[in-house]
Amino acid sequence: MIIQLQQGIPAELKENILRQIQEIGYKANEVITQEAHYLVAIGKKEFDIRRIGQLPGVADIHRVSEEYKLISRRWRVEPTRIDLGDGVVIGEGNFSIMAGPCSIEGEEQIERVVAHLVENNVKVMRGGVFKPRSSPYAFRGLGIDGLKTFHRICRENGIKIITEVMQVSQIEEMIDYVDVFQVGARNSQNFNLLDSLGEAQKPVLLKRGISGTLEELLQAAEYIFSNGNEKIMLCERGIRGYEKAYRNILDLNAVPVLKEKTHLPVIVDPSHGIGLRDYVDSMALAAVMAGADGVIYETHYTPEKAFSDGQQTLNFQESARLIERMRKAYALRESF
Repeated sequence: MIIQLQQGIPAELKENILRQIQEIGYKANEVITQEAHYLVAIGKKEFDIRRIGQLPGVADIHRVSEEYKLISRRWRVEPTRIDLGDGVVIGEGNFSIMAGPCSIEGEEQIERVVAHLVENNVKVMRGGVFKPRSSPYAFRGLGIDGLKTFHRICRENGIKIITEVMQVSQIEEMIDYVDVFQVGARNSQNFNLLDSLGEAQKPVLLKRGISGTLEELLQAAEYIFSNGNEKIMLCERGIRGYEKAYRNILDLNAVPVLKEKTHLPVIVDPSHGIGLRDYVDSMALAAVMAGADGVIYETHYTPEKAFSDGQQTLNFQESARLIERMRKAYALRESF
């Protein structure tokens, strides 16, 4: 059960609501976010929710059976839209394109990618400065100094930044230089990190785990929301399978299912999803038609020389073509 409290509720009214919840045998968890003040009440006893709904100080009440309650579409029918500022809004009603290299490599690379994005009217740049790599000897990013350069150049050109955070200790030093924190597949169930990102109040793109179910992805998002942050995007990026012809299995079934289950925006990453440059275009267009709110993919001026993931990275010509085709596909989808 989710109880939305009135803004600025007096302490005595809140205490009375908590007392009434306890009397019916439920346990209440208080959640205060950027947007509202909630009580998430957990219990199994059947009762008439009007008993709580009519209490002074209650703005709204909903019965939600799923374990993931706050992110469920059963109580919030209107989709969440995340405003990054400067007219950049992610969610239903907009199709968001986020593009950039796997890894931030240096100032010249950032400038060239930014110029490509500006030329194609793309407002969000992805790029990693802390990189989780399978091999300890692979390039692992430029760290906070690289992020500061990334931030400076993007700010000068009106571009928003999405970059991966790998551990709790990085949040504080990164937060002033990031528009969206990305939680990678390997950290999708790092609950300490999710808790801290809930407290950080910065938008979060949460990727699905390498072998994660949709239920696990939704529960992970609930960790962030329940700690005070409503600005969450879910990202389908492919799951591990036994097929060797491509890197991962891009589960586009997840898009309509997630759109039905949650009010959060759903983004698709076709670069990691299939892992082969020749097929990124096709899978990105399929994601658009499946109902995704946006696509995040990798681009570099010379993918063959990229420090990481060059095999799944589009060059600028391929990227510009994909951007045009995705926008046409989205316009077609919206005309149905």
